[in-house]
Amino acid sequence: MATAWRRPVEIVRENSRVHLVLNAATYGLLLVGFALGMLFPGLSQARATALEDDGTAALVGAVFRQPALFALVILAVNVFRLSLLTIVLPSLVVPFAGLVTFGCWLVQTGITLVPGTAEGWVALIPHALTVLIELQAYITVALGVFLVGKHWTRPGTAGVERRRDGYLAGLRKLGRLSVPALVLLVLGAVWEAYSLRYLVHPLGQWLA
Repeated sequence: MATAWRRPVEIVRENSRVHLVLNAATYGLLLVGFALGMLFPGLSQARATALEDDGTAALVGAVFRQPALFALVILAVNVFRLSLLTIVLPSLVVPFAGLVTFGCWLVQTGITLVPGTAEGWVALIPHALTVLIELQAYITVALGVFLVGKHWTRPGTAGVERRRDGYLAGLRKLGRLSVPALVLLVLGAVWEAYSLRYLVHPLGQWLA
């Protein structure tokens, strides 16, 4: 069990510079999206409309009053749609592709986060912890896919000669990094569900 935690920490330490760059890029792109949403309110409204049209808003409304179920839905979305489909799978086909799709998602998310009301700005305070936890999970996954691409395109960085072996070495590191990433996603889902239900929602009603 200790190895499951020690090895991911070692991987992060070995790639501390890349990890730092990923952190800076992640929060930077999120802030770019947030700034765009503030400067052009129509973009935020368009994102809100898109969430209603694709059924996301309806799904949230259906499970909102059941925090445990709400947390499971959030976790499923964050693991499958965001981590796997947005970051991991594109990078398994084209080196580093998931970093590009992740960057696009960050800008869109920044736009979406812009509150449309005064109450929404207050509610954003506790929700900021959700963003912090979940983004750290995605950064950990992004580091993994970066290493897949690095070892795939330059097998010598993994101490092997063939690209296939480099690809597999990257996959092993991605698998090890997925352990802390999953733990962070679980924590983020639980906090998001329960904070929205028992903190943000009552706060919004009180302010209204």
